[in-house]
Amino acid sequence: MTIASSAPSRRFGPGAMLSWAVSIVCNVVLPFVTYNQLTDAGWSDFSALVASGVWPAVDMVIYLIWHRRVDEFAVMTLIFLVLTLAVTGVGPHSARLLLVKDSLITGLFGVVCLISLAAPRPMMFYLGRKFGTDGSANGIAQWNGLWKHESFRRSMTRITMVWGIGYVVEAIARVGLSYVLPTGAMVAMNSVLAYGVPALLIAWTITYSKRSRAKGRAEAAAAAAEEATAVS
Repeated sequence: MTIASSAPSRRFGPGAMLSWAVSIVCNVVLPFVTYNQLTDAGWSDFSALVASGVWPAVDMVIYLIWHRRVDEFAVMTLIFLVLTLAVTGVGPHSARLLLVKDSLITGLFGVVCLISLAAPRPMMFYLGRKFGTDGSANGIAQWNGLWKHESFRRSMTRITMVWGIGYVVEAIARVGLSYVLPTGAMVAMNSVLAYGVPALLIAWTITYSKRSRAKGRAEAAAAAAEEATAVS
């Protein structure tokens, strides 16, 4: 069985679409709305972040009841919120600290990616399972089964390494720029980096994954041809 033929199905049914909708609403929409509403009402950044962190926890509970397992995406969101709380709650609440806060968080994510390379399976294996399958037991089992292929392990390792290095470099650059650029210019730069870096990483990941799958299919076809020749 080749990697191409054993790849999990990406045909998302109504149940999978509903699961995705709940995940996006609880991990992206509701935390953002809650944070903005509470800060507009006079809450501190720290208190608003604590309150907005309830929603990813709600998503984890819903997902656990529904699928009988923990959702890695919700776990990652909670980790980001905890890191945000730690950075926000420590040290002077200066404008510069608030500007570099997100960089410290994404930098820590990059470090976690790099550290996970020493774990049995790297970070992007789990994120890939979240975004590369329909969430069904069969899809997850197929994805887990791909780990036996050396080329799949190599691609997951390389993707994790690139994302880790990318976010560490982004964090270092953003922290450095925050001490060089005026506050107004840095606010704009923060927005550019916040959307630009993940967009570049996602584009590279898609391109690299397509090339890896094409290479895998070519290698499988060549192996099949050689086997057919040997038999004949």
